[in-house]
Amino acid sequence: MPDVNLVAVLICGVGSLLIGGLWYSPLLFARPWQRLAGVPETPPSGGRMATIFGLAFLLSLAAAFVFATFLGRDMPLPAAIGAGAAAGLCWVAASFGINYLFEQRPIGLWAINGGYHTLQFTMFGAVIGAMG
Repeated sequence: MPDVNLVAVLICGVGSLLIGGLWYSPLLFARPWQRLAGVPETPPSGGRMATIFGLAFLLSLAAAFVFATFLGRDMPLPAAIGAGAAAGLCWVAASFGINYLFEQRPIGLWAINGGYHTLQFTMFGAVIGAMG
């Protein structure tokens, strides 16, 4: 098993949900995201929402774990933060951009979703870089 700080990975997973909760809330981008993505304003009821959040948490943990293996434990904090921002913008958001171009989806939707993941991976870099 790689030498990864599992507490840092857990913090990254929780942080992803917290950032996403704010990013996609009515305070920030809920309404434009719902309109551009065709997501109904009323969230799914019952266990469906719990399943969505549970799986989102597991996927965030997987992303944070693999990112931590790339960074290693010895990367200086500024470099880890920069690597996180670059991964979010140039790996995740750029990959979304390719799909969105072919799917002819709105650039605003790409900016919202890509922006979230850029912030998410920047946070990953900060947490993993700070905790080693």
